[in-house]
Amino acid sequence: MSDQSYASHTRFYPPFHFVLIPALLLGLGGAWVNLRQSQGDHDRLYSASLLVLVLVTLILTALFARSFALKAQDRAIRAEENLRHFVLTGKLLDPKLTLRQIIGLRFAADDEFVALAQKAAASGMSQKEIKKAVVHWKADHDRV
Repeated sequence: MSDQSYASHTRFYPPFHFVLIPALLLGLGGAWVNLRQSQGDHDRLYSASLLVLVLVTLILTALFARSFALKAQDRAIRAEENLRHFVLTGKLLDPKLTLRQIIGLRFAADDEFVALAQKAAASGMSQKEIKKAVVHWKADHDRV
């Protein structure tokens, strides 16, 4: 895998972002046009409205599936970073740190992790600010 940095750490999964979601949105657009055209035709109205409902349901299912996977990963990241902080310092992470801050801290190498965690807790740095402050980037290629 290539090196990761702040500039290159965002991840797109092409089958999801560039195939599934656009296909579902195009399908919804077509189903909506079909529904509008069937307004006066009661024989087609039921199937057209059912098709819109199915497409909306599929889009929501795809978005919820991704959201649920990311939420599970966020919880795992919080536990991993808490453990890493405990191993390095003998103490748990500062409870003032938000989940977003902890997720940003996961990219910091061990030698700067503790100091950056303390700075983030004290000054309320944002996730973006934390990532930009990382000098020795620890890549995360497993994020969904």
